[in-house]
Amino acid sequence: MAKTDGTIAADSKTTAGIALQPASEDIWTQKYRLTSKDGTPIDASVDATWQRVARALADVEPAEQREHWYERFLWALRHGAIPAGRIISNAGAQDYKPATSTINCTVSGTITDSMDDILGKVHEAGLTLKAGCGIGYEFSTLRPRGSFVSGAGAHTSGPLSFMDIFDKMCFTVSSAGGRRGAQMGTFDVCHPDVREFIRAKREDGRLRQFNLSLLITDEFMQAVEADGEWPLIFPVHAKEADELDLADDSQVIWREWPVHDGYLVRDDGLVACKVYGRAKARHLWDMIMVSTYDYAEPGFILIDRVNQLNNNWWCEAIRATNPCGEQPLPPYGSCLLGSVNLTKFVIDRSVTRRASTGTSTARWYASSPACWTTWSRSMACRSSSSAMRSSPSAAMAWASSASARP
Repeated sequence: MAKTDGTIAADSKTTAGIALQPASEDIWTQKYRLTSKDGTPIDASVDATWQRVARALADVEPAEQREHWYERFLWALRHGAIPAGRIISNAGAQDYKPATSTINCTVSGTITDSMDDILGKVHEAGLTLKAGCGIGYEFSTLRPRGSFVSGAGAHTSGPLSFMDIFDKMCFTVSSAGGRRGAQMGTFDVCHPDVREFIRAKREDGRLRQFNLSLLITDEFMQAVEADGEWPLIFPVHAKEADELDLADDSQVIWREWPVHDGYLVRDDGLVACKVYGRAKARHLWDMIMVSTYDYAEPGFILIDRVNQLNNNWWCEAIRATNPCGEQPLPPYGSCLLGSVNLTKFVIDRSVTRRASTGTSTARWYASSPACWTTWSRSMACRSSSSAMRSSPSAAMAWASSASARP
């Protein structure tokens, strides 16, 4: 065992655990054990995997501190710290798969309403998925179906058709480590194509590489409660300004929008949005509930609450989440997931706080070097990852801990 001292050493003598089960060994072998291209194992055991990961995370520290942090990380891994799958699979594996990432979850940069940017984001997403990361996007920044595109002299097919491109790309790209690609698509409940988004997965085989979530605002929930009408809107392009009366609330509503370029923006930062139609808020709500019951999609995100409770509210606006939806992230944000295995700390039917706290602290600190040991599709993503360090943690094995014997 790696050397350590203080409270960690004291608790490590008394912590209990459950032996690794055959199913767990199979998962480790198939998903996380490092092998060469011909299948020859590089990691001789699970502990060898922990040593590889600990060494990779410690190697980004100053030379005089590396051994200290290697021992700390290795102790934590042996005593219940469970890093995200990409860390276990890819940390220290650069000689065998140099273009992989130690980050599980990312969010795309804001997709602006232009063909160049849409296809550019498809390219970024393809490289991200190839590296083993999941990715989330917001698609309500794309103009609604039937809108006129002056440059092409034609009408657009709408955001759902572009989502189909991302879906097929994800299906085609093999995610590193043999994992199926994971994507989240979010969509503002005020978008004129919201009904199509809600019904999308009723079509057989459509958007099967996506989880879908609606961005639900406080205003919408108030309209549902009051059984009021809900405006379906999209920003007015500067070229369209002469076609509308900007002072007429029945034609234009001013509201916050994640993109300003090319649109009409007031001094207070609100964007002019054309009213494409109105719907009963409760009708939309019922559509969401029926679809969620029948197809488990879409989910919904209380996006105003997310941003109100975000500690980084002063420097970022969140409009999407990671593929599983548990971590809201800003454009080009990323997060390093991890858990603590509580069965390692059960003594006399209670969880030892001192050991679990030490393990949690070491697991969180490991998220910092994980940012710098990873491949990233862009400097924007790498800068955001290192600056924000979103590192959600979870406690696992509650049931096993509750039934454990002293």
